[in-house]
Amino acid sequence: MISLCIESSHQKGMGHLFRALNLIACLQQRRERFIVLINRDKAANSILENKGIDYEIVDLLDFTSDWETSLIKKHHIDMWINDRLDTDIRHTKQVTKNNVKLITFDDKGTGAIFADIHVAAMLLNDNDRSKINGKKILTGIEYLVLNKEIDNYKRIRNRHDKIIITLGGSDTYGVTLEVVRRLKKLNKTAAIVIGPSFAHKKELAAIIDDRFTLKENVHSLIQEFAGYDLAVTGGGITPFEANASGLPCMIIASEIWEIDNGTFLDRLGASVFTGFRDSFKLDLIDNDLIIEKMSAIGMQNISTNAAEKIFKEIDA
Repeated sequence: MISLCIESSHQKGMGHLFRALNLIACLQQRRERFIVLINRDKAANSILENKGIDYEIVDLLDFTSDWETSLIKKHHIDMWINDRLDTDIRHTKQVTKNNVKLITFDDKGTGAIFADIHVAAMLLNDNDRSKINGKKILTGIEYLVLNKEIDNYKRIRNRHDKIIITLGGSDTYGVTLEVVRRLKKLNKTAAIVIGPSFAHKKELAAIIDDRFTLKENVHSLIQEFAGYDLAVTGGGITPFEANASGLPCMIIASEIWEIDNGTFLDRLGASVFTGFRDSFKLDLIDNDLIIEKMSAIGMQNISTNAAEKIFKEIDA
C-alpha cells in the first residue's frame, strides 16, 4: 500500500493536491493500492470526494501522537510519499522507523534528509542544489509530474488574440485583480479562471466589465487551455502544463521560488517572465511575441511522462 501525504490550503495553494492527482492516475494505471492522507481543507477534501478517491484527514502539525505509525499499521503501508513543501524531521523519523520507503517532492524541510528518493524536478537554480537533501535526488524537467490529459490537447498557436488568466486555485495575493486592471488599460479581452479557494471574488466583481469572462471551478484547466492562444499565469506548475500543450504564457511570480521557474521557461523560449507580483509588466503583450515559435518550443521540450519515470526509479 502506498500513502500520499499532502497539504492543501489557501496559503500553500492546491499545487500539491493536483500533482498527487497526476501521480494517482499513474498508480491506478499500474493497479497499485493507495490512500491519500491530507489536512482538513474543504476545497481539497471535496475534490477528492468528487473523484471517488479514498482519503483520511490528518493533523500535519501533530508531532507527538505518532499518527504515522498507526496509519502505517492500519493500511499496511510500505511506501510513503510526501508532497508538502517543508516536512519536519520529527514526522519523517516516525515514518522511517517503520522500515517504510520514503519519497518526497520539492522538500525544503528538515525531514527531507531521510528520504530514499527526493524528486526536485523544478530545482532549476544551481545555487539551490546544495540545499536539497535525500539519499537519491531526481532533478530536471524530465521528472516534472504533469497531467497526461495534456496529450489530448496539444496544438501549435500562431496568434495571441484569445487570452486566459489563471493565477492558481487560491491566488493568495490577489494578483488576478492587478492583471485585470493592467489588461483593461491595454484594452484587452480575456477569460479569468478562479479556483475553489479564491478569496477575492467581491473585489474582482467590482472591476471586471463585459470584456472579461469569469470562469469558476472549471472541470479541466487543461481542456480549457485548448481554446486559447496565450495565458497569464503564476510561476508554479501551470505554465509548464500550458507550455507542454503548446500554450505560451506570460508568467508572474507570486512567490520568490517561482522566479526560477519563470526565468527558466523564459530562457527556454516557451514563455515570457514578466516579473514578481509587485513589479510585473504586461506591456510585452503588445509586442511582436513570436507565438508560433514559443508554442513549438514548449511542446518539444516538456514531456508528460515524468510519473512513469519516477516510479521506475522507485522500483529500481
